[in-house]
Amino acid sequence: SLIEDYAVIGDCHTAALVARNGSIDWLCFPRFDSGACFAALLGSEEHGRWLLAPAGEIRDIRRHYRDGTLVLETDYETADGVVTLIDCMPPRSREPDLVRVVAGKRGQVRMRMELVIRFDYGSITPWVRRTGTGIRATAGPDTLVLSSGVALRNQDFRTEAEFTVAAGQRVPFVLQWHPSHEPEPALIDADATITATDEWWREWSARCTYEGPWREAVVRSLITLKALTYAPTGGIVAAPTTSLPEHLGGVRNWDYRYCWLRDATFTLYALMLGGYMEEACACREWLLRAVAGKPSQLNIMYGLSGERRLTELELPWLPGYGASAPVRIGNAACE
Repeated sequence: SLIEDYAVIGDCHTAALVARNGSIDWLCFPRFDSGACFAALLGSEEHGRWLLAPAGEIRDIRRHYRDGTLVLETDYETADGVVTLIDCMPPRSREPDLVRVVAGKRGQVRMRMELVIRFDYGSITPWVRRTGTGIRATAGPDTLVLSSGVALRNQDFRTEAEFTVAAGQRVPFVLQWHPSHEPEPALIDADATITATDEWWREWSARCTYEGPWREAVVRSLITLKALTYAPTGGIVAAPTTSLPEHLGGVRNWDYRYCWLRDATFTLYALMLGGYMEEACACREWLLRAVAGKPSQLNIMYGLSGERRLTELELPWLPGYGASAPVRIGNAACE
């Protein structure tokens, strides 16, 4: 997929990129700067992804966000009918959740699911065990739990399923992350979670004070900027991705999952113009904590909590998104 074909969903702690074909190709749990468990964006499907899509030929794809929200809906039309894929990440209570629901609109559509979990940017294949509602995948400090009512099967170190969705039917999938040494979180209700997420974002969007002719576009932009905020500290990341070159074949492929002071300033100004002073105050407090010290020690960027030591690593197993240089994470060299 081209980068412009991706939509973003998030919970103000991290974010996922969803391709038009129904594949989540980028996701870092539990924070923006954590190691990715889906890294197909920088490599291939072997480096982790979560696909939900019609099994047969797709005639048409239409996608949109629900008004005033970060709840994504993708409509797939096939020869046999129409289904809608609903994707969202609910506002964080404790651990992160990712909810996907396939809703039948017309006819009967054969669907397929492929879940490839590869922790640490595609380098670690987890141990996978069946549970009463799905599977549990664990490696090192990370555990992902997939819950669904469809029959799952293991094939070549990936989890697959095929199922049919009829008009009026809804098939939910819930992916939950938790530290591997802690108990599994309680299962959430997918439809109730989507409703709550929808209401949370609509309430937030309604606070926008801009009333000009481009309100819809302005609100959509502000929602995207809000999704880049890290709620626990007030920091604002420049982007939810890393290692994407500024142009294909180029070497300028920095890690933008950090708080670059220049970028955050522009974001902060836009939020203030929209009337979001709470975010502005949180960002100011983050800034005061992050820059504390001698003026000569001021950095151009900091971690989500104000970290200064952002070690740079190269990931030789990832081919990169059209870059000729190795994939880099971190920003020790950020001239």
